[in-house]
Order: sequence, then C-alpha cells, then structure tokens
Amino acid sequence: MSIEIFVNGHTHATAAGQTVLGLLDELGLDPARVAVELDRSIVKQARWADTALHSGAQLEIVQFVGGG
Repeated sequence: MSIEIFVNGHTHATAAGQTVLGLLDELGLDPARVAVELDRSIVKQARWADTALHSGAQLEIVQFVGGG
C-alpha cells in the first residue's frame, strides 16, 4: 500500500509506514547533506529513522552544497 506525500511542493508516492530516513534513501539523497522539515517543523537527524510519514505529509528537504 502506498501513500501520497508532498516533497518540496511536488506530489510523491511512497510506501505506507515509510520513515524520513527511508524516504531520503528512496530519493537518493545523502543524509549527511540535508535538512528536513515535516509539516512545518524541523525534524532532528537523530529522529529520522523513527519518524514515520503519513498520507498528505508535507516535507521540505534542503540540500547543502559546498563551493567556493
């Protein structure tokens, strides 16, 4: 069974019970280089593995980029 969530304003289908950490893996994002907001609240990295997503969840994922 899948649920519909919103990632950076775009609709995304993922597995029911998916966690923030699992979603990052699904999206191919390096957890060491992102910050995650779920339903307008920052989710601390220590909580990503046990924070389950719900249908309609709104996530903003920001990637850190190096440069100079």
